[in-house]
Amino acid sequence: MLDVAGTWLDAADRHLLRQPEVGGIILFARNTESPRQVRELVQSIRAVRPEMLIAIDQEGGRVQRLRNGVERLPALGRIAALVDSQGSSQAEMAARSAAWVMATEMLACGIDISFAPVLDLDHGRSEVIGDRSLGGDPEQVVSLGRAYIDGLHTAGMAATGKHFPGHGWAEADSHTDLPVDERSEAQIRAQDLVPFAGLAAVLDGIMPAHVVYPAIDDQPAGFSTRWLQDILRSELGFSGVIFSDDLTMAGAHVVGGITQRVDAALSSGCDMLLVCNDRGAAEEALMHCQQVGLHPPKHLASMLARHQPGVDYKAQPQWSTAIQLLRQLELLGEHA
Repeated sequence: MLDVAGTWLDAADRHLLRQPEVGGIILFARNTESPRQVRELVQSIRAVRPEMLIAIDQEGGRVQRLRNGVERLPALGRIAALVDSQGSSQAEMAARSAAWVMATEMLACGIDISFAPVLDLDHGRSEVIGDRSLGGDPEQVVSLGRAYIDGLHTAGMAATGKHFPGHGWAEADSHTDLPVDERSEAQIRAQDLVPFAGLAAVLDGIMPAHVVYPAIDDQPAGFSTRWLQDILRSELGFSGVIFSDDLTMAGAHVVGGITQRVDAALSSGCDMLLVCNDRGAAEEALMHCQQVGLHPPKHLASMLARHQPGVDYKAQPQWSTAIQLLRQLELLGEHA
């Protein structure tokens, strides 16, 4: 899964899209101006590759790539705070509604998935996670995460949990450093692994963390057969798609150059590799995949949109109901 340069495709983008080893495109803020422009960009991508998986990070709060012409969604931490002020039932309704609104708006743009929900616990340590989390209580994250996933599925969007097995304890930011979670395996299993274990059966995709957990393996989770094959696949029974986190992030550099990162992610069990914001690395990774004869796995199709609402989706009664609830709870707006 690669990225494109701007708000429209250039010749270099089109050349990349034509390569069969490219199975997906992820959109960033630089690719988005308005819903209409995003629809046109997606249409131009699908004109080259109709089956392309198109993704975005539209979590809400500080991680919302498309901001103009759509609802300004709450950070998941704002929803988690409702458990104390409004009760768990109201918080679950808010999670379900926020997910449904986000998914409906993205699907209407032609986007297949947002990489959501974040299932990391908020231990008050990781600034990169922080209010992106559904809280510090593992069981609360399971219940709110399940409601959020239900909202995505109701809208017709597959759900991707991140960042397995939990990025909330490690303080370093894997975009710029290699985080290490020094806790025991028992502590991780009793806390951060709980949401992934509890939701493995309803998640369609999972994205592992570029975090090292020395008590379990000396490799970051996204490059670890122990984490992805022994624990995620065999023990938790997860049968969906495993997306690597961006292989250009600093946390991925521990295993070597981009071709070594590609090989390590594939051998550990990742189904789709993200190589973003570095066209040279993307081209090198693509060339390597071509040399070893790789193609997107067939079960990747399970992540494609299951429903595409018309541009008049705001006329649906469910839209009014969801928006009214979120407004009553003061979860929409510039500072949501």
